[in-house]
Formats: sequence, C-alpha cells, structure tokens
Amino acid sequence: MEKLNIVSVNISEAKGTIKKPVDEIELNDFGIQGDAHAGKWHRQISILGKESIDKMELSAERKLNFGIFAENITTEGFLVYKMKPLDRLSSGNILLEVTQIGKKCHGERCTIFKETGECVMPKEGIFCRVIRGGKLKARDTLNYHPKIVTVQIITMSDRASTGVYEDKSGPLLKKLCADFLSEEGRYSNIEITILPDDAAQLNNLVRRLVNENTDIIFTTGGTGIGPRDITPDVVKPILEKEIPGIMEMIRMKYGTQFPNALVSRSIAGVAGKTLIYTLPGNPKAVKEYADEIFKTLEHSFRMLHEIDMH
Repeated sequence: MEKLNIVSVNISEAKGTIKKPVDEIELNDFGIQGDAHAGKWHRQISILGKESIDKMELSAERKLNFGIFAENITTEGFLVYKMKPLDRLSSGNILLEVTQIGKKCHGERCTIFKETGECVMPKEGIFCRVIRGGKLKARDTLNYHPKIVTVQIITMSDRASTGVYEDKSGPLLKKLCADFLSEEGRYSNIEITILPDDAAQLNNLVRRLVNENTDIIFTTGGTGIGPRDITPDVVKPILEKEIPGIMEMIRMKYGTQFPNALVSRSIAGVAGKTLIYTLPGNPKAVKEYADEIFKTLEHSFRMLHEIDMH
C-alpha cells in the first residue's frame, strides 16, 4: 500500500487565493471547515504533492510556501497526479475519494498565477470529496487505495457450457478489458462465467452481481432472434436506466457494411452502480462493440458516481 506523508494542511477564505498553513483541519460532509472550497460538490478538497512544488521552485528560482497553489493538503512520497477518479485515501477513520485530476487555470484572473507566474495545480493537483470526516494535521499519513474496477463477463452458450464448444468471446473480451483498463491507469479484477442459455440462471447471476456492486457486467451471446436467444429479454427488466445510443450507433456503424449486424438486439444500461452491456457472441463483433463501449466508460463512471465535470 502506497503512503503519502502530509507535510502541511492549508485553508483560505476565498477561492482562487493562496491558502495559509494551519495547525489542523477538520473534515466534514462539506469539505474542510472554514475553507472557501467547502460545499456539496465534487471538489471539496485539493491536494498537491511537494514533488510538484519542488519542480516549481527550480523554475521560479525561489522558495514557495505550502498553500501557495491553493492546495488544502500538501503531501510527499507519492505522485498524486498519477491517481484516478474513484481512487481513495484514508487516515484512521477518515476517507476521501478522488474526483478530479487537475483543473482549468484562470490565468490572469487567478491570484496564484499572478503571484507565481505559473500554476502547477491545473496539471498535477487532485481534488477529493469527503466520504468520512475527521481531523488532519501535518505529519499524519494518508494511505492510498486505488480503485479496482470489477468486471464480470458472462458467456451465454449451451454448447460452451457443456464443453462441446470452446468459449472464444469471453477470453477475448477479458483481454480487451484488461488492456484498456491498464492503458487508462486502472487496476482491474476480471472474471468469466459460462452459462447455458437459461433465463433463470442468467437472471439470478446478474442480480447478484448488481447487489455486489460489480462495476461492469458484459454478456456475450444470445442477442439474436433465435428461439434460444434470451439475453436481452432477461437483462432489460433488471436495468433501471437504458443507454440506447451506444448500441444504436454500433448497429448503424457496422450494419451499413454487414447487414446481419442489424439483427442484433444488444442493449446497454445501468442497474444500481453497475454498467451492463449485452454483446453478440461472435468474437469479431465482440471487439467491434468493445472498442466503442470503452470510449464511454470513464465518463459513465463519473456520471454514475455523481462527479459533475460540467
């Protein structure tokens, strides 16, 4: 487990101004008591690494005080800008959730920019919201807990479930997911389950995974119009919100070249905090669908977890 040493805690009474070090800060549901950034939003607390300040000192050729870049917490020991939204930081009972990496700089309208001539916060600062509050001070330690994206792939196939046919779509999708999430800097836990085309088994498994807060469920197979193609019919009643645009776009994109793609009944949607996508069973189609779905995942994660980036 990575650890961050807190070297300073800082607050200010107005946004866009330099923060001043204090002996201790108190975190609550609104952020930091007495700080200008406190409120019911996703950027309650700002964190910047001393490593970033050290770089700026070399550029500015002078000493820069903690809080000068409007960070609430100055840390040392880990490059905080390597984190991702939904990662978490803990100290005792305190729990913070990362919501944003960097921000837009307001340039000449920013007191910090006027003071330093450059602001490192837009590139290397991070923002968090408070999950559980408490008190923090310099010399305390924050433990870093990267978000592990849990993915369940369900292959629907009578033949594959009995060993008559080798499942090719499930392992392919697992590799595609692992590669994509790794490239995004995400940790992941991806599992494959093979089921026969049985509505009760699929319904029970999907509902259990949703209750367990699985991040993503992919199904492969059973999206056609054959008598055993039941996947969308089982999944649709479980969804709380549909995401029709993804599948409509994919069908149109590939259906112009391959009309058979228009017969797919694939659907996408949300149940609880779980994203659910039903894909065809053909490995080529699995890759085509995955390539388009992956483009929307980070934005979907933020929306599901109420991280308002507008």
